[in-house]
Parts: sequence; C-alpha cells; structure tokens
Amino acid sequence: MQAHIGDRVHVHGYSTGSPDLWGEVLEVRGTQGQPPYLVAFNDGHQGLIFPGPDAVIEHTAVRR
Repeated sequence: MQAHIGDRVHVHGYSTGSPDLWGEVLEVRGTQGQPPYLVAFNDGHQGLIFPGPDAVIEHTAVRR
C-alpha cells in the first residue's frame, strides 16, 4: 500500500452498523509511500495508522 500527502483513506466499518471513516493523509512516515500515515479523519480526530485490509487509499492526483 502506498499513499501520498493529500490522498484519502477510506476505512470500512468493522461490523454491521459501524460507520465508515474517511480521512486525508497529512504525513507519510514510512519510506517510499509506505505506512504509517498521519490521517485527519472526518469525525474530527487525527491518528497514526497502519491501514489493514478494511482500508482503501484513494489517490487524489496522477503521480509520475
């Protein structure tokens, strides 16, 4: 998994009725776009994450 600053992270709810979380990558602390990522989530909190299989990175721009 690779991300860049400004990409969006979508974390699917882990059980029925759990809301999905959306966030923006603020920092990439791993090498070559690898986790961990500092993310500002739509619920107002920030956190350092290592995305699991329930997460998807949505790239905001084409990178060359």
